[in-house]
Amino acid sequence: MNAREIRNGLKMLGVQDWSRRLFDSLIPLPDGTSYNSYLIPGNKKIALIDTVDPEFSEVFMKQLEGIPKIDYMISLHAEQDHSGSLPLVMNKYPEAVLICSAKAKPLLVDHLDLDPARIQTVEDGEELDLGGRTLRFVYTPWVHWPETMSALLVEDKVLYTCDFLGSHVAGTKMFAEDRPAVVEAAKRYYGEIMMPFRSAIKSNMKKVRELDFELVCPSHGPIWDNPETILSAYEDWASDTVHNKVVIPYISMHGSTQKMADYLTGELAARGVEVELFDLAVTDIGKLAMALVDAATIVIGTPTVHVGPHPIVANAAILANAIKPKARFAAVFGSYGWATKAVETVASMIPNLKVEILGAVLCKGEPDEAAYKELKDLAEKIAEKHKDL
Repeated sequence: MNAREIRNGLKMLGVQDWSRRLFDSLIPLPDGTSYNSYLIPGNKKIALIDTVDPEFSEVFMKQLEGIPKIDYMISLHAEQDHSGSLPLVMNKYPEAVLICSAKAKPLLVDHLDLDPARIQTVEDGEELDLGGRTLRFVYTPWVHWPETMSALLVEDKVLYTCDFLGSHVAGTKMFAEDRPAVVEAAKRYYGEIMMPFRSAIKSNMKKVRELDFELVCPSHGPIWDNPETILSAYEDWASDTVHNKVVIPYISMHGSTQKMADYLTGELAARGVEVELFDLAVTDIGKLAMALVDAATIVIGTPTVHVGPHPIVANAAILANAIKPKARFAAVFGSYGWATKAVETVASMIPNLKVEILGAVLCKGEPDEAAYKELKDLAEKIAEKHKDL
């Protein structure tokens, strides 16, 4: 895609990665993604914010062919999908100075073998005069790396945020326009990548709220032309508020755990509790991460494999522990053949979850009347806990 004008000579460059379906060899991308770069011409100097994934360096460099000069190359985030084409850009513009945060400099040198003499660091709040246009750098660490910063184009009221407030979605529309699909993609992005840094996001949101801007330009996904949409969403997702919702990730080998999952779902629904049920044999883990953003309770269902939990369930528990959802309660259910330590093993895999354990329902073989009674009691206990949300 060619460079496009945002407004007043400000341009969006970069590429749409329509076919990518996995990020970091882990994160599902059902809608692809984009790598956005932004050109800012001033009366005296020209700045370029971020680059693209190295896979698309050739396409990106063609976009720069009509730009004879770049004075400042700005790296808001050192991860390679944004910084990976920096060596080529710095080679094309030998007079350009690379600007980044203090913590980003050693990362850029180490990962990309850049000349440290050409890198200038800026402090939080420092400004860069381009002539008629001023970039103010705002440190926004841990969204999702420690060196990340944002940049406010003061006169034009544009905030460039890199990964922060972004969304993994490819498309030809330059602006989000409050489309529900973009908001959903942003929630997926938050759940998969940003949620472990919820406390840092709260602090960064306070800093962002003090700035005066009309557009948010992330480095993944479309531009937020109504910033309040994404700002209020992030504040909700990062808040301590949980919803009257139970997420049940489970797997079943011979049908016993499936029956328990279905029964528990019905009992919870009868008590007015929303349930999102995920069969881990076929689940998109991004959907699971999205559901965990605001759920009050997680109930894990697992059959026993060699005394412990099913390996796919163990993997889901590790994922939940890594992304640190704000759930308040948890429980486990499942079946076993002759012996089990599934509950103890699952519990040991989620130390980062600050949850109250509401119990475990385990049965030998097929669930019987006693097991169903325990599941009913668990549903009642969860519903009572949710009344205080």
